[in-house]
Amino acid sequence: MICSICPRHCNVDRDRQTGFCQSKSGFRVSRASLHFWEEPCISGKKGSGTVFFSGCNLRCAFCQNYEISAENKGVDITDEKLIDIFESLIAQGAENINLVNPSHYADRLASVLSRWKSPLPVVYNSSGYEEVETLRKLKGLINIYLPDLKYSRADKALRYAKAADYFDKASAAVLEMRRQVEDVFDGGRMKSGVIVRHLILPQNTNSAMEIIDWLGENLPDTYISLMAQYVPCGDLEPLPELNRTITKREYDKVVNYAIDKGMEKLFLQELSSADRKFIPDFDFTGVI
Repeated sequence: MICSICPRHCNVDRDRQTGFCQSKSGFRVSRASLHFWEEPCISGKKGSGTVFFSGCNLRCAFCQNYEISAENKGVDITDEKLIDIFESLIAQGAENINLVNPSHYADRLASVLSRWKSPLPVVYNSSGYEEVETLRKLKGLINIYLPDLKYSRADKALRYAKAADYFDKASAAVLEMRRQVEDVFDGGRMKSGVIVRHLILPQNTNSAMEIIDWLGENLPDTYISLMAQYVPCGDLEPLPELNRTITKREYDKVVNYAIDKGMEKLFLQELSSADRKFIPDFDFTGVI
């Protein structure tokens, strides 16, 4: 498998070596369980059936899931085992099948989802760092897109994720996601649609407001989740500005800006969400 499915375009044979994402061609998974800390319309009452994929094509320096994104902690599994995991989550009462950090497996997921027809909505929960051409292969297979839109500025994207082209790629990806699905709710649960997430970083409120401006101009009727859950993780010695949680003043500044812009489809978080207790244990629950 010569891989160029994401903006990194490593062009390596993943059956023989790994590229930036550190992932072979087969799936590697670190946890599969019911998760109750997504947006309420995703988690519902019974929990979202989350499958955490190891490796990452973005690898932000501050990632709260650094054990699996940067350190690639996980278990190699077959396509058939992944389907078994999906069916186990359904048997546990999951509201949906939530693919967490799936970008570097998008091609293989398209193949699996084409032959295994999910009875529940399938959620594509990604960093947003995608190629439009790859996303088009998922059309009709994904019901809910849950992308991040992290960085508006090339210098920040380069500093935090070695991806100066992040905004160009992610903004185009979000527009493609929006083209594929319409927002549909049933009893407060999202059955189809898009929610764009933005994690507010310390000392980065101006960037957050630039993201809001772009969304207001390009996707004014799309739900936005303004996240306050940032907690320092990983090695942040080279990035001292990120070595703290955000303040109430920072969060309120961004939220008030969005409200002043007339945005009404907002998901908000309490500052208490910035706590390591909400980070899952990547202990192979539901995998082995």
